[in-house]
Amino acid sequence: MLIDTHCHLDDSSFDIDRFQVIDDAQQNGVCTQIIPAIDIFSWERIKKICNQFNNLYAAYGLHPCYAHQPSDINALENWLSNNESVAIGECGLDYFISNANVEQQTYFFKAQLSLAQTFDLPVIIHARRAVDDVIKNINKFKKLRGVVHSFVGSEQQANQLINKGFLLGFGGTITYPRANRLRKLIQTLPLESILLETDAPDQPLCGKQGQRNEPAFLIHILNTVAQLRQTDPETIKQTIYQNTLQLFKL
Repeated sequence: MLIDTHCHLDDSSFDIDRFQVIDDAQQNGVCTQIIPAIDIFSWERIKKICNQFNNLYAAYGLHPCYAHQPSDINALENWLSNNESVAIGECGLDYFISNANVEQQTYFFKAQLSLAQTFDLPVIIHARRAVDDVIKNINKFKKLRGVVHSFVGSEQQANQLINKGFLLGFGGTITYPRANRLRKLIQTLPLESILLETDAPDQPLCGKQGQRNEPAFLIHILNTVAQLRQTDPETIKQTIYQNTLQLFKL
């Protein structure tokens, strides 16, 4: 009944024990993971892993933090035409990295939004210090749907995205007591607008700093949401499960 909507299970840190990691996740009620790509070189690897294990779903895209060639967009279109994907991503904008090439990032982001429209797929969006520009680019397209993963924006930005039909992904960051703004968002946003994720192996939870993050830890994120909203975890789980099924058409 729990789905990790953003997990880089293809990462090399899982090569030695990927089967055990998946088994641990299932033992903790995390039945499914969505694995988003970061570049053209990860597509084949993700496809192989999703074919090898049950209940793993691939999303193919081009992450803004990695160098890409204009021809990669054509390659992505061809790949999507011949391979099953539950979403396009992760794609987006990242102004946190040094010397961010905004023009180049925007080109690849808009091109992938266009592909999402063409293939009628949701987008998994990476937005770091760039939420306003992400919203501006989304507004240039009609009938887009998706999730802004690892959301760290304001309540106003959150509502703008929700009004556009987008969902917001939350992960280990909300387990930190000092993440006051995010924890307040969790308390106030409509539950129907929330997805849960780990972003494993990154973004370790509070108390697990310096350790590899894993999809099994999604249960702790769920419990944090339940505590913050003072709601039974089962109610939270059922609603977010339905949110995920509807967005990705699983």
